Amino acid sequence: MPVSFQRVYLESAGYFMPGEPIPNDRMDAYIAPLNRMSERIKRRILAENGILTRHYAIDAEGVTRHTNAQLAAGAIRDCLQRGGAELSRVSLLASGSSGGDTLMPGFANMIQGELAAQPMETHSVHGICAAGVSAIQTAAQGIELGAHRSAMAVASEMPSRLFKRSRFAARGYETDFDSHFLRWMLSDGAGALLLSDGAPALAGAPGLRLKLKWVHQRAFSGDYPVCMQLGLTEDRARGHLDFGSWAEAEAAGALSLRQDIRLLPHLFDIGIHEYAGLVRDGWVDPKRVDHFLCHYSSEKFIPVVEDLMAKADLSIPRERWWSNLAWRGNTGAASILVMLAEFLHTKSLKPGEQIFCYVPESGRFMAAYMLLEVEAVDAAPVVVAPRTAAVLDDDLVIAPPHDPDAAPEGLGALLTELAAIWHDYRSRVWRTPLIRQIRERRFAVPDYLNWMEQWVPQVREGSKWMREGAASLSEPYQMLASLIGVHAGEEQNDFNILFSDYRKAGGTVENIEELRRNPGGEALNAYLHGLAATRDPIGLLGAIYIIEGTGQRIVPALLPLLKASLKLPPDVFRFLEYHGHNDENHLSRWLTAVEMVMAVEGQARAAGQIVETARHTAALYLMQFQHITQRTPHGSNA
Repeated sequence: MPVSFQRVYLESAGYFMPGEPIPNDRMDAYIAPLNRMSERIKRRILAENGILTRHYAIDAEGVTRHTNAQLAAGAIRDCLQRGGAELSRVSLLASGSSGGDTLMPGFANMIQGELAAQPMETHSVHGICAAGVSAIQTAAQGIELGAHRSAMAVASEMPSRLFKRSRFAARGYETDFDSHFLRWMLSDGAGALLLSDGAPALAGAPGLRLKLKWVHQRAFSGDYPVCMQLGLTEDRARGHLDFGSWAEAEAAGALSLRQDIRLLPHLFDIGIHEYAGLVRDGWVDPKRVDHFLCHYSSEKFIPVVEDLMAKADLSIPRERWWSNLAWRGNTGAASILVMLAEFLHTKSLKPGEQIFCYVPESGRFMAAYMLLEVEAVDAAPVVVAPRTAAVLDDDLVIAPPHDPDAAPEGLGALLTELAAIWHDYRSRVWRTPLIRQIRERRFAVPDYLNWMEQWVPQVREGSKWMREGAASLSEPYQMLASLIGVHAGEEQNDFNILFSDYRKAGGTVENIEELRRNPGGEALNAYLHGLAATRDPIGLLGAIYIIEGTGQRIVPALLPLLKASLKLPPDVFRFLEYHGHNDENHLSRWLTAVEMVMAVEGQARAAGQIVETARHTAALYLMQFQHITQRTPHGSNA
């Protein structure tokens, strides 16, 4: 749930960008390509990210001209100067960054020292892009609780020192794509916000004040592998402190900043679902948002975010978006503060306007949001009404796991409930021992074979309970029965593909009848067969939603990790490849089936049965995942 504020105002904002703007054609003087591949990567990335100029705190010889603490101090001075405020007013300093100039002490203390500031409370937030929002939230909470009258939030980044060509000499100027990528994406800069508990006019906007209404952050670090990191080797097997010396760590690539871009689609999916939840619970109404400040690292991701928002029926018109990425570059944790400061310096605001900020963080996946609202200085005290769900003109449609291009009319409420069930289930699955082994690359061939031995008999039952359920449908549902029959027919031989994969991977069980489901698989099988035997078991569509969603969203994410960990030929993954490519078609068919059911049964009753079955199926499928690492003897139902 977001942290709401009743007495926190943004008094002024400032930023500091070191040196002159560096256009793309002058980047090589600072961040030189390492080799021929590096030059190709550079051209491709610069063609896509939309950045035209950026700033570096190093010079063309690689000499540091500003420390990170100096960048932060510069932003704070600019913020105070614009607001006509004195540093002596500030009693809390909260900083956010992916790293200061020292490993210790904390970054906020180094900034305080750089400013020669008076004694005050300090907080150092260490993270990546969302660290700036964390600093803002820390400062705002100090004010809201009454511990401080004024607080400063600052975020600063200086990655250029990591990107100098000399850093890669120990590896012969050879490195992996993941560490090449960020050299052409990130740059240096700092932003600062002065928050207070009074109602002063916003700097540069007489008669107006800017209220911070709420901040929301949520981390999904337990669900996914590391996406962006500094300090681990490419295979993430060793940390930089595990080597005998810094030189050895650098030679092994443990001091290279990397991002696994293959994981990024999951980040945006998470972010949009969090956003949809904020809308559903009444924290933000897209129709009331006048200015949308979205931190994206590349303009390539604009249509990705826009498309996901559109599919959730929660779009904010493109003309309301504002970004300075093109001329300020991507400054990580500082980006949203630099963006907000420059936005406030260049835009005219009106009372009642809302500014909505969104920051996705790719480190280990976080999503952060803020909502600010413009008020007239002489406005009457705001009476806070009980928070209710936002009322939209159309049904609130949150795209379920299959992200249909357009949800059929009338399915909004159902898809909203199913999306909540799905995302809780997905998050729990990603934290099971099986998935943790795969994510951490501790998954060996015997583990894969053990998984297959338990999964094959479960997949084998799929078409059986589907056909049984189709046979239990009465006359009004005969079109649905035919549709389920088609689906069951397509799936009836899937278990043979999986069993063949198992055998090719080295599985020793020759007779498929000897394979047994684990306790979770047994429970799921019994539940689905029992439901299929009842009259008109339309709730089975909820089971299909979870099972097919697993095939479309979870399996494809595991496949590259499995291939990287297991030294097996490509043809042993045919079943996983097949489901990753085809379950989207299956789930489109699912939408048609739901429409058929609602036409006969009525929306409320049909939706209730589908949701209940989806919830039970998710719990039992999760149990199946949890038991996979416990080896099941052949021929036993234990």
